[in-house]
Amino acid sequence: MKYLKPKFSTLFMLLLPVLFCALPTLAQQNSAFRNTALPIDARVTDLLAKLSLEEKISLMGYRSKAVPRLNIPAYNWWNEGLHGVARAGQATVFPQAIGMAASFNPELLQQVANVISTEARAKYNLAVEKDRHLMYMGLSFWSPNINIFRDPRWGRGQETYGEDPFLTSKMGVAYVEGMQGNDSLHLKVSATAKHFVAHSGPEATRDEFNALVDEKDLRDTYLYAFHKLVDAGVESVMTAYNRVNGEPNSTSSSYLNKILIKEWGFKGHVVTDCGALDDVYLRHKVMKTGVEVAAAAIKAGVNLDCSAILQNDILEAIKQKLLTVKEIDASLAKVLRTQFKLGFYDDPKQSKYYTYRADSISNPSHVALARKVAQQSMVLLKNRNELLPLKKSDYSSITVLGSNAGSLDALVGSYHGVNSKMVNFVEGITAAVGLDTRVEYDLGSSYGDTTHFGGIWAAGNSDVTVAVVGLSPVLEGEAGDAFLSPTGGDKPNLSLPAGNIAFMKALRKGNPIKPIIAVITSGSDVDIAAIEPFADAIILAWYPGEQGGNALADLIFGKVSPSGHLPLTFYRSEKDLPSYSSYAMKGRTYRYYSGPVQYPFGFGLSYASFEYSWKSQPEKKYQANDTITFSVNVKNTGRVDADEVLQAYIQYPNLERMPLKELKGFQRLTVQQNGEQVATIKIPVKELQKWDPKKHQFQLYKGNYHLLVGSNSADVKLNASFTI
Repeated sequence: MKYLKPKFSTLFMLLLPVLFCALPTLAQQNSAFRNTALPIDARVTDLLAKLSLEEKISLMGYRSKAVPRLNIPAYNWWNEGLHGVARAGQATVFPQAIGMAASFNPELLQQVANVISTEARAKYNLAVEKDRHLMYMGLSFWSPNINIFRDPRWGRGQETYGEDPFLTSKMGVAYVEGMQGNDSLHLKVSATAKHFVAHSGPEATRDEFNALVDEKDLRDTYLYAFHKLVDAGVESVMTAYNRVNGEPNSTSSSYLNKILIKEWGFKGHVVTDCGALDDVYLRHKVMKTGVEVAAAAIKAGVNLDCSAILQNDILEAIKQKLLTVKEIDASLAKVLRTQFKLGFYDDPKQSKYYTYRADSISNPSHVALARKVAQQSMVLLKNRNELLPLKKSDYSSITVLGSNAGSLDALVGSYHGVNSKMVNFVEGITAAVGLDTRVEYDLGSSYGDTTHFGGIWAAGNSDVTVAVVGLSPVLEGEAGDAFLSPTGGDKPNLSLPAGNIAFMKALRKGNPIKPIIAVITSGSDVDIAAIEPFADAIILAWYPGEQGGNALADLIFGKVSPSGHLPLTFYRSEKDLPSYSSYAMKGRTYRYYSGPVQYPFGFGLSYASFEYSWKSQPEKKYQANDTITFSVNVKNTGRVDADEVLQAYIQYPNLERMPLKELKGFQRLTVQQNGEQVATIKIPVKELQKWDPKKHQFQLYKGNYHLLVGSNSADVKLNASFTI
């Protein structure tokens, strides 16, 4: 053995501390949990073995703490993507979810979700490169909201896909597929189905409310879409604030453990809504301490907490023998699986999404998609004497007025992003006409003042008036956000703002002959009848996103024909509804309400007209494993090219508590003037099963069924009967 020369020996001794400091990093890089060639479960097992108990617990809150010794950065799980990346700066803003549901176009919604996840990846890449680990800039998204919009007074109904479980499931699955991508082992982003299990108001008391739901309504209505999204591979499920039949959703063994995990086989992670675990002992008062809550949540199936209960109280729960380390490992493993699928422990340069940067955010193709979705979301409710579409050359002057005509809030709805490309209704109409056309704007009215108005005289000096009135997300929305709601976010009734109604009366009185087009913004059913006599045409615009103004102009001037259809029933009055606090489905939605309505579920006018005829009818008899298949010719007999949404409803045998009718198929068709398209619908017979509360299982009931085909739930253009 040779001796080191003194100079080299000194250098070696100086480098020793550096080498020793580098060893942990080298070891981490060579750890099994960093090895992408290994199965995810093996990587999870290795990481769990390397984490201390305290470190494991620190990873179970939404503000996951860094683990420096393993080179694991901090991560904030809270991100929103309801209709675009929300609360995170520049992003494309699509129509609110209820508006996208009105498109009856799952394929288009999947494109939207694909864009949202692309922008999310780009924003994440840009942030992480600057070592920023911020709320709303991550890859775990707490959308979609697939709760059933059981009552139009619910402020958060705008976040949903409407009142129908089938439509909700189709739109929800499309959204999840667009967000997560088609590689189950490498998520583009993770999506979250919320709020499990029965949650749709009241907002003001949601943290202490107990929803009483019997087993049949729970299975046939409230759980239906959740089950479909679990089957489709949604990565996460979020629990709701309220109790259901006495059990807080976030500690419910009956619903989380028994149904979601064991019965349905859900493999992803369960996250609580924010502060929901605090509610369990502070407001529901079904437990006494956070320690008890932490233990109950883990045992029920919760894996991640959007508060600090798990991070603060799990260790004490273990000390009190309410939990074991093995249970913590099993729970955390599901969170880690999601992280591995998102690529958190891989070389980021190996991700196929690594190149997404600024040019992937709010680019021209994304803006064009936002405009297309807004076009398809808007619903034409009235068109007296075929006023619309307007021929630009016939109108030299236009007045655009109303409380929401220039409103940013009325474009974006709740849970929204922002950007510099928002086009309000005034801007959209102004841009659509020539420079030789005079466009004038006036606010017109406030929401509350019923005596002071603007723009009446200006409207009299114009050829046509567009009045934009309605609600905004400060009048309806989530508790705390809708700060002008007198009922904590919900609507006390279905009325439009009193100032809007008085304004429309004054506008018509001052302009008895000239045409008035009313545009209504809303995320829910409102009393259209209150302003209907004062308008020649009415368009429901929802909260249409950044391109709302351009999309409205496209409809008004006939660039496209209206094709949106209502994803919820428009009742005549809240007096037609059961008590708001009742979660029983009796008397609710088109499925169980038989009285007169303003507009039925699925309603929407077009500039064209359509004729239906059978191409092939369903069979006369079916067995349980069969599929009901039929085809319909749809002919455009109007004067313009247009989209039609064919809807297929099932009427069940006359048995107790069966729906009056139920959507089980739909298809959007683009049909040229004088042209014809074929819609083919397939309905698995198993889709007609209903819950038997006596047997506590789904059952396919024998008997006579009716198939009703039309353009809304009250329209029957074709019908056929069959037996099972």
